[in-house]
Amino acid sequence: MRVSTQQIFDLGTTRLVDLQSRLQKTQEQIATGRRILSPSDDPVAATRVLDVTQSQTINKQYGVNRQYATNVLSQAEVTLGSVTELLKDVSDSIITAGNGTLSDAERGYIATELSGRLQELLGLANTRDSSGNYLFSGFQSNTQPFVQTATGATYQGDLGQQKIQVDATRQMAVNSPGSIVFQSGGQDVFATLTDLVTLLNTPGTAGLSAGLATAGANIDLALDQVLNVRASVGANLQGLEALDSLGTDRDLQYSQLLSELQDLDYTQAITLLSQQQTALEATQSTFAKTSSLSLFNFI
Repeated sequence: MRVSTQQIFDLGTTRLVDLQSRLQKTQEQIATGRRILSPSDDPVAATRVLDVTQSQTINKQYGVNRQYATNVLSQAEVTLGSVTELLKDVSDSIITAGNGTLSDAERGYIATELSGRLQELLGLANTRDSSGNYLFSGFQSNTQPFVQTATGATYQGDLGQQKIQVDATRQMAVNSPGSIVFQSGGQDVFATLTDLVTLLNTPGTAGLSAGLATAGANIDLALDQVLNVRASVGANLQGLEALDSLGTDRDLQYSQLLSELQDLDYTQAITLLSQQQTALEATQSTFAKTSSLSLFNFI
């Protein structure tokens, strides 16, 4: 079969383009540190890389969710800790007010102090998180949960619990409705404090002992309820810490797997690059000599 000069030129050009393309690809692999630059390089591995990358992205989002949950629950725990100390102080004041030697004026001083405690408690119950959302409003996070009234306080939130996906198989509540924290368990702490202030501001001792006993019992119930909610918050924080540890381990495993699937073997790649450069230079030299030949060289 006769091979024309044009055919020789076309074959040489094709060979040069192919070698240059392979060399360029190897250079890109070395520059990026990636073995797989396109799915066609290794379809099976590329599909696996996509799956692992998606899983790692989801795992990272769970980590973001856990961080948000940790921030909100930590603030709730601090707030409930302050409520706990406040209620203990109120309990001590009730015991002090039961001293039979106190005058009406002295009991009035205690009433004034407890009135301040009531305002402090309302402030804690209306605490916002770092995003400006109310901690104890249920789903109504933009609505102030408690508004003071003549008989105590009115709850304006709802019973909803905001839940966040903190792992593939677990959702976690990050808030507690204020009505459950402050107005359940057989008592309303705001009403109790309001009635207690009124009692201590009333001259005389008629009904004082019974009123103080009722107030003391209600404060104990309120304290128990707050401690129960606080324990639940603490348990959730511990759970988040454990999930964070697992999430970190899982992220490391994903990164290692991705490295195994797509990272370049630099030693092998540099060796291949050297071979390709040598082959390209040899082919260019041969092509140059071949393409310059004509019959006049033999005349």
